[in-house]
Amino acid sequence: MTSVPQTTSPPTAPPQSSDRGISWMRVLLWLAIAFTVIFSLAPVLWQVLTSIKTNAAITADSVVYFPGLDQLTFEHYLNLFRLNQFHIYMFNSALVAIISTLLCLALGSPAAYALARLRIPGEQIILALVLVVTLFPYILLFLGLLEVVRVFGLANNYLALIIPYTAINLPLTILVMRSFFQQLPKDLEDSARVDGYNTLQMLGRIVLPMTLPALVTTGILAFIFAWNEYLFALTFMTREEMKTIPVAAAQLGGTT
Repeated sequence: MTSVPQTTSPPTAPPQSSDRGISWMRVLLWLAIAFTVIFSLAPVLWQVLTSIKTNAAITADSVVYFPGLDQLTFEHYLNLFRLNQFHIYMFNSALVAIISTLLCLALGSPAAYALARLRIPGEQIILALVLVVTLFPYILLFLGLLEVVRVFGLANNYLALIIPYTAINLPLTILVMRSFFQQLPKDLEDSARVDGYNTLQMLGRIVLPMTLPALVTTGILAFIFAWNEYLFALTFMTREEMKTIPVAAAQLGGTT
């Protein structure tokens, strides 16, 4: 009985070129990410370093990129709150921004849900008007708002900023929230109606918790606008204790 010789195939070497290619791609990717992060954060880092330098280090002939221990000071921050009452300006900006943001979400969410789910006569016309108001430059409302503030005596009043900020951010809130409401499945709402929920209960207990990312996103956009707005705050708030952060920051250059 003869034995059949077994043939074995020669071992194949693992592909090295593909592994090297993948590793180089990863290295290039991380280098690109690191460059982007450094390039984006460099101005912020420079501002932070400048804020803790002494005046001699700031005005030195040779640029001091990284100050030593003898060139560091926190006197600028102490003077910011001690001489300029910056905490009052921060409170004013936070109060106006938070209240206007909450009003935008409280008024815009039900309106967006009604436009997304309910059959309203002239819905397309309403959406077109909301879109037009969103694209309308708010700076053109300045003269009209100035007359309204003068007639109703709202100068140096928080309402002079809260009401315009809410009105300006409300159309954007409606559009963003409506798009999120349209993506929700209607089966949940139908089940809630079978269980006895009315529209307000369903909106507060089921729909809004499911659209929490949209609420946070819209709230952040409204808050940033209200926090950074300058022209209305400069014109409607003339008393020192009523100024907001952008106005106070613009006036810091003239203080000593």
